[in-house]
Amino acid sequence: MIPVFTFAGQRVGVMGLGKSGLSAAAALKAGGAKVAVWDDKPEQRKIATTAGWDLLDANADRLDIAALVWSPGVPHTLPKPHALALKARAQNIPMMCDVDLLCRAQESASFIGITGTNGKSTTTALTAHIFRQAGRTADVGGNLGTPALDLAALGAMGTYVLELSSYQLELVPSLMLETAIFLNITPDHLDRHGSMDGYVAAKKRIFNGQRHPRTAIIGIDDAYSAALRDQLLRAGGHNVIPISVKQSVAGGVYVENGVLMDATGRRPTQIADLRSIATLPGEHNWQNAAAASAAALSQGIAAPVIAAALASFKGLAHRQELVAVVDGVRFINDSKATNADAAEKALRCYQNIYWIAGGRGKEGGIASLKPLFPRIRHAFLIGEAADEFADALEGHVAHDLYEDLEAAIEDAGDRALAEKLPGAVVLLSPACASFDMFKNFEQRGDLFRTEVRALWPQSATASANPERRPTP
Repeated sequence: MIPVFTFAGQRVGVMGLGKSGLSAAAALKAGGAKVAVWDDKPEQRKIATTAGWDLLDANADRLDIAALVWSPGVPHTLPKPHALALKARAQNIPMMCDVDLLCRAQESASFIGITGTNGKSTTTALTAHIFRQAGRTADVGGNLGTPALDLAALGAMGTYVLELSSYQLELVPSLMLETAIFLNITPDHLDRHGSMDGYVAAKKRIFNGQRHPRTAIIGIDDAYSAALRDQLLRAGGHNVIPISVKQSVAGGVYVENGVLMDATGRRPTQIADLRSIATLPGEHNWQNAAAASAAALSQGIAAPVIAAALASFKGLAHRQELVAVVDGVRFINDSKATNADAAEKALRCYQNIYWIAGGRGKEGGIASLKPLFPRIRHAFLIGEAADEFADALEGHVAHDLYEDLEAAIEDAGDRALAEKLPGAVVLLSPACASFDMFKNFEQRGDLFRTEVRALWPQSATASANPERRPTP
C-alpha cells in the first residue's frame, strides 16, 4: 500500500467500498487523513463499520470534508446525477479517484496511461512486459486488476503503466502522463456519458496536463481517433506518434502484412514479424503491439529488445485465452469481449466457430457482426440478450438458447467434437456485459475454464497448444 500524505490532518470522504475504495481509504488513513466512508449498499456500510471505519453523513447539509474520493464504478452524473456528487460539487469539494491519489503520492515517478474502447488491458500488460524486459522498473494497475494504491512505491526510478477507463478519466484531475496511449474508440458506455460525444470527451482527458515529453500515441484506424490525432497536431505541444494496422504512417509505428514497422526515425525499419507470435493473434492485437512498441521506442528502448519482449509475452486471461485442446477442437475464453466490437476481433481470428454469446446486451446488439456470421457453425445463447441475439441470427446461423453457461459449454463442446470440422473452435466471446448472471467478466471466464477442464479432463493445456493465427 502507498500512503497518501496530501490530506494529512484533513477529513476526506470515500464513496464506494469496493476494492479501489477500500484501498484508497486505507492509504489516506496511513497518510494521516481522517477518513469517513460511504456506500449506497447497506451491507457494505455494515462491513465498513464492523471493520472500524467511520461513516460519512451523506444526508448532512454540509459534508465537512476536504475532498471526496469517488469509486469510478459508481455513476455520479449520468444516467442520473448522484445526490452525494451533486452536494459535493455545490460545495466545491474536489472529487477524484484512487488513480489521482497515486499521481499525487508518486509524483516523481513516470506514468504511462492507456485508454480506448478495446485492447486496453493487453496493451497495458504488454507495455509493462516490454519495459521490464528492458530492465526498467515498472508496475501495472489502474483499471487492470490491482487497485492503484496497492501497487509498489516506485519513486523516481520507476514507471507506472496504468489502464484508464473513461470512468476513471473523469476523476483524475492530477493526471500528468509522460506517455498517453489512445488506442481506438467505438460506441460503449453511452448510458454513463450521455452520447458518443460525451464518451469521446471523457477518453480525451488522457491528454490533459501531460508533462515532458508529452508523447501522444494514437491509433488512427477509426474516424474518431484519426480526428483526435489531427486536433492534437493542430494544437501543437504534443509529440504525436500515430499507429495503424491499415496503412503505413510517416513518423509512426504501423503493421504491414503482419510485420511491425518503426517509422519514427529517418526511414522505416522492421521491429518484428507479428504473424509468428501466438499470443498476439489478429489485427486488434497487432494494434496493441504497435502501441506498446511506440511507447517503448519513445522512452529509448531499442527495437531488438522490443522484438524479444513481444515474442515472450504470454497473453492475458479472458482475452482469447486458449483454455484447452480436445481432439483438435480449441476452447477459447474471450470473456472480456463485453461488446460486439470486441467479439468481432475474436470472430475474425477463427473459422468453424461454435459461439457462446449473450449476457446483458449493449446498444446496437450484434447487428455489426453479420458479415462474420458465415464463420459460425452454431450459436449457443445465454442471458438477458439471448432472445435479441436469436432474432439477429435467425435465417443466418443455427442457434439454441440456454438457461446457464454450463449447459451451453457442454452442448457446444459435444457438437464441435462430433462434427470434427477442421480448425473447430468453441469460443466464449459474449458481446455482452456479465452482470445479469455473474459478478464480472472474470467470474464468467473462470467458470468457462473450470467447466471445460471438468467436462474434458483429457484436454491439453494451453502451453502445449498450437499457435493461433487470424483466419483471412
